[in-house]
Amino acid sequence: MQGDAEAWAVRKAREHGAAPDVPVTDTQQPTANTNHKTQNSMHRRDFFRRAAVAGGLLGWGAAAPAKALAPMAELGRKPGNRIGVSTYSFWRFDGDREKYPIASCIEQAAEMGFDGVEILHVQMGSEENAHLQMLKRKAIEAGLDLMGFSTHQGFVSPDAAKRQENVDRTKRQIDLASALGIPTMRINTGRWGTSESFDALMANRGIEPPLEGHTDEEAFEWVIDAIGSCVGHAAERGVVLGLENHWGLGRTPEGVLRIVRAIDSPWLQVTLDTGNFLEDPYDKLAMLAPYAVLVQAKTYYGGGTWYTLDLDYDRIANIMRDAGFRGYVSLEFEGKEDPGAAIPKSLALLRNAFGG
Repeated sequence: MQGDAEAWAVRKAREHGAAPDVPVTDTQQPTANTNHKTQNSMHRRDFFRRAAVAGGLLGWGAAAPAKALAPMAELGRKPGNRIGVSTYSFWRFDGDREKYPIASCIEQAAEMGFDGVEILHVQMGSEENAHLQMLKRKAIEAGLDLMGFSTHQGFVSPDAAKRQENVDRTKRQIDLASALGIPTMRINTGRWGTSESFDALMANRGIEPPLEGHTDEEAFEWVIDAIGSCVGHAAERGVVLGLENHWGLGRTPEGVLRIVRAIDSPWLQVTLDTGNFLEDPYDKLAMLAPYAVLVQAKTYYGGGTWYTLDLDYDRIANIMRDAGFRGYVSLEFEGKEDPGAAIPKSLALLRNAFGG
């Protein structure tokens, strides 16, 4: 039966120009290459993946299916990215977090028509297991995914004990994400802390000098070592870490990629924030797009809290499509307009661009 399915797949693939020039079988004669079996297996898997795409299939059965499944558009579902919202969009660090409980944000997100919710860790009212399970129940009842967990940590410090404290904190956050069933967690490099305030940092376009007697080169070593010590724990818990293009060493795409490539783990990718490249964002976003596991999409209705960017989301969506991104786009509303009006407008903007 399996042979019949494979023969059918070869015929269908060749009709679409996807079949290799040689037959794909399990009965080829062994060669002197001791890795032949493994290579052939990989070759076959790649072939059947391409054949499935050519034939419009989602999976393989024991025998050839009667017909290929219809394209998503014909089934009434428009291809595109699902759109979520960060709980930060409701709070924006404006007032007491107790006024913006996560459970309430989940309910509002469902009423507004989002597909998922990204939880801002510092907005959580409790880390007790009963509270975590309540949030999971709220989400499933609302028909929403809990799809992202946004956390803070700081590894840019000459103090090894302080860096270890942040490693331990990050591992605890990974545990929380796992308990919530969230598959990806935003992390930061941290920053030097030499700015008088965050407002001063923003006034200086996110640029901050190192501590006296230290350099960014040292800091990259600290950050790579610290995050590298977290990825094993992330793998055990099934949580993909996403290093954000944030402030500190993550201010540039080169800085983010230096860290991600040095650690070289599938459990460390990129959380791509559309609003954190203050000049010439599109080429920079394109550099990180192939590594993205989550896109955080900023909007600024009513004017931004610290700055306002005029972002072309049609262009950004095309960048992400070209990179093969199929994950969630998470709204981070950062404007002064009433969130009750601005968040639905932002959802419409992102749905129109990303087709979710």
